[in-house]
Amino acid sequence: MPAFNEEESVGDVVREVLTELPGAGCLVVDDGSNDRTAQNARNAGAIVAVLPINLGVGGAMRLGFRYALENGFTNVVQIDADGQHDPASVQAMLARLDGADVVIGARFAGSGSYEVRGLRRWAMIALSWVISRIAHTPLTDTTSGLRASGPRAVLLFANQYPAEYLGDTIESLVIAVRSGCRIEQVPVAMRARSGGVPSHNAVRSAAYLARALIALVFALLRPADPANRQVRTS
Repeated sequence: MPAFNEEESVGDVVREVLTELPGAGCLVVDDGSNDRTAQNARNAGAIVAVLPINLGVGGAMRLGFRYALENGFTNVVQIDADGQHDPASVQAMLARLDGADVVIGARFAGSGSYEVRGLRRWAMIALSWVISRIAHTPLTDTTSGLRASGPRAVLLFANQYPAEYLGDTIESLVIAVRSGCRIEQVPVAMRARSGGVPSHNAVRSAAYLARALIALVFALLRPADPANRQVRTS
């Protein structure tokens, strides 16, 4: 669970995760927060890793995958600390890992009423269209932050996970596909934030569109890492 200044919500999210998923470990990566995120997460029962500076979601998730690999966890689920993701959706995602390496919790696949409008929505549609063709499977929400990764993907992402903006969503999928991982999705419903302030407005939506397209171009142009062949053939 990557978290940056989520003191208002992270404790409740951790408690809900531990209730909905008995027996699961919950790691919160405090991504350089300057509030009580780490303390509230720890008080709620999470294991907490604190980064000294803000690295972004990609950097936080890279640490999470390495922690999982080093501590014997075979599956990793990424869930936001703001309360928008419903932990009750995770069981269906884990079940789908029987035939896939990465499962996306898709917001636009027929479950719930979550909507995104304007340039941000068009960027999401374009990205999903392109990555669907790369992955040879229909995907409707390639920027979702709710994901489950199986053993092959955990091994891959522990060694190579992009920390750049949107790399944790777009580029990570391209890396996974090029390494032979299978991508699938399950429909999920989103909820309102339980704390913090949303960051979307017209200017930021335009910036999102530009950055998303740049991230996709760089993901497609970046040469495949030969070291990933061991993941593909293992």
